[in-house]
Amino acid sequence: MADLSTTYVGLPLKNPLVPSSSPLSRDLDAALHLEDAGAAAIVMHSLFEEDVRHDEQMIDRFLVHPETFGESAGHLSFGHEYQSRLDAYLEQIQRLKSRLAIPVVASLNGSSLSGWVELVKEMQVAGADALELNAWYMPSDPKVSGEAIEDHHISLLQELKTAVTIPVGMKLSPFFSSLPHFVHQAETAGAAGISLFNRFFQPDIDLETLSIVDRVQLSSSADTLLAMRWIAILRGSTGISLAATGGVHTAEDALKMLLAGADVVHIASALLKQGPQILGEILADITRWLEEREYVSVAQLKGSLSQQNSPSPSAFARAAYLHVLDSFTPPSGVRY
Repeated sequence: MADLSTTYVGLPLKNPLVPSSSPLSRDLDAALHLEDAGAAAIVMHSLFEEDVRHDEQMIDRFLVHPETFGESAGHLSFGHEYQSRLDAYLEQIQRLKSRLAIPVVASLNGSSLSGWVELVKEMQVAGADALELNAWYMPSDPKVSGEAIEDHHISLLQELKTAVTIPVGMKLSPFFSSLPHFVHQAETAGAAGISLFNRFFQPDIDLETLSIVDRVQLSSSADTLLAMRWIAILRGSTGISLAATGGVHTAEDALKMLLAGADVVHIASALLKQGPQILGEILADITRWLEEREYVSVAQLKGSLSQQNSPSPSAFARAAYLHVLDSFTPPSGVRY
């Protein structure tokens, strides 16, 4: 049987399939089902800076300064048994680590530079095997340059690296102006891995109510192409781990990411749509594909079609754009 083992951010994994940050990690039974189905590690749901700050404000208002509410304070449901989302997150790390044999990666979604050192130390003490810094940020201020945003992310990474000894990876958006340059900066600052790409859930407009609405739109296999291209480009220019995330629903999707150069493949939407058992099906199909083509391991496959190793490196560059435009033909029956 083909050897499916790989390594991500220094962690040895039995195979390259890793459930990415999603609500599934909130439930211990769901996490156990993921492990039973073949998950090689699990990335927890993100702890958001806004939630931590909100809890701190609530604790200050209701517990530290209850006198500000006068007689009404005794009727408030907020009591000393209140559990902050940080406390709940740390308890969930401990719960997962006590029952799972696979690595557990904590996920932090924050943007400010202050206050994170003690927090990530607690995540490490709770048992997290690694930390994912989810750099989800919407650059909407016209006075802030792209360089300033990148410097901010690197500064946050450097701050976290001073606090913990566990590996720290970054989950990036596709909107950095020079992605290879930023990845090089992250590697220099101590990042152990890069995950490409996090998804921006886009707001929609309800034409009946004329209001802005939030809609959860899960990924499809078509979403793999952007990450696949950038992983193929980055494979030969960085020494840190590369994770492909977004749009992987089948063994074919996963194999393409591995051929491009991914060390691991993160999966969420497929699990939410079909349940943990899809992991076992994907692993079986990957194994079958490798054996039919006489690959002995994932390591032999990995990166063999990256830009560095591709027989047609221009396929990942501008020349492919020109070729695709020139080669388009209209569907049957469509006349222009």
